[in-house]
Amino acid sequence: MAETAKAPARPAPKAPAATHAGKPSAAQAGATLTITSKNYSSWSLRGWLLARFAGLDFEEHVLPPDDPSTRAEILLLSSSILVPCLTHNGIRVWDTLAIGEYLHEVCPEAGLLPADVKARAHCRAICGEMHSGFSALRSALPMNLRSHFPGFKVWSRAQADIDRIVAIWHDCLATYGGPYLFGARRTMADAMYAPVCTRFATYDVKLDPVCQAYCERMLGQPEMKAWIKAAKAEPIDIDELDVEF
Repeated sequence: MAETAKAPARPAPKAPAATHAGKPSAAQAGATLTITSKNYSSWSLRGWLLARFAGLDFEEHVLPPDDPSTRAEILLLSSSILVPCLTHNGIRVWDTLAIGEYLHEVCPEAGLLPADVKARAHCRAICGEMHSGFSALRSALPMNLRSHFPGFKVWSRAQADIDRIVAIWHDCLATYGGPYLFGARRTMADAMYAPVCTRFATYDVKLDPVCQAYCERMLGQPEMKAWIKAAKAEPIDIDELDVEF
């Protein structure tokens, strides 16, 4: 009796990519984050921290800070800010706030936005305020991680921005109990305000104990330490940002 023909074996399905916790996630596809100077670019830092806080695996593509278009952005002379830019699953997102919202969608387990609807609305509001405001602070106290200006004199408009940021921090820390702005987990808000912590350290801004402790906590995050170490190793200087105003 003739043997019955066997059906061809099917190839074993490929295992999906794993997250840092060992579980599969669609968010762990290849991603690239385009940034510029780690010493001078506060927006690059925000986008980079958002991706790190989300647990996204990504490669860095660093644009040279002496490139004319990049330099214009750092010096606040550009009409649009095109870095950082996240490329993920064929999608390009180049606005920092949009990057945070996108990462919240693809990495919801990271908790970049609070679970409670009221807290989530509050978080979005203060992130939007940072995204569109505080122009006096940006121009008077530009980010510069390699420098330190003890006794720096802050002019009145920049001081008003500092006072508003301090009020935001106090409100959040009191409402949600710390140690981060919205409680026990780092959120989009912490990433958005982290560059302010570096500015306060660079320009010797005096803070009350609560805000000083928050600044030190953020500057002590392993991601922040890694960024600052890389910033201090950058070979490029921008003269306009390396002098005391």
